[in-house]
Amino acid sequence: MRTLLSFCYLIILTSFISCGEKTQNKTEDNAVISEQDTTEIMDSVNNKVVLFYGNSLTAGMGLDPNEAFPALIQEKLDTLGMEYKVINAGLSGETSASGKNRVSWVLKQKVDVFILELGANDGLRGIPLSETKKNLQDIIDTVKSENPDTVIILAGMQIPPNMGPEYSAEFKNLFPQLATLNNLMLIPFLLENVAGIPELNQPDGIHPTAEGQRIIARNIWPIIQKAISE
Repeated sequence: MRTLLSFCYLIILTSFISCGEKTQNKTEDNAVISEQDTTEIMDSVNNKVVLFYGNSLTAGMGLDPNEAFPALIQEKLDTLGMEYKVINAGLSGETSASGKNRVSWVLKQKVDVFILELGANDGLRGIPLSETKKNLQDIIDTVKSENPDTVIILAGMQIPPNMGPEYSAEFKNLFPQLATLNNLMLIPFLLENVAGIPELNQPDGIHPTAEGQRIIARNIWPIIQKAISE
């Protein structure tokens, strides 16, 4: 049943394309933090840094930024007395190509844990998988080049089958392949236990509600915790 619901959700996700295009001219407004704000944060933070780098799912589109799962991970770290600063560098409408172009300025200081959540918008636009894979690999290479000690976590995503079963299957497999190739930690499916459940998604059927964000945070916390321990 969960699989069926997930595919229903993924079919709804096709509207991601139009959503991204409508917000393209408001990209900076939709960002959780601006470049200037990020610079100020990074200049003032002495703690270790966990940086979430993704699209509107990471940004918490439609919600208060404090309800997005990166903020909830910060709350967990604070509760445990762990001296880490979480930075939400999610940007609505982000593709792997645009993510590759802006990754350098979010690495202005040492990042200890880097969570890469990009690719969904590529798949929904039918961008060749070879391009998406190359862009994600370039982002990974940039992070490793800036700081070889950074622990990188790759967040997996799925796309609807109406893009073609072969394309959809290859897209799903792209993330574990990259994780294996680069020896990265993997979140198999970011929206596990949230996708396809109406009450856990906003009226657009795309973006999780505050409760959906809490489930995502609980699901990914063990991986974040393991990354920190390493």
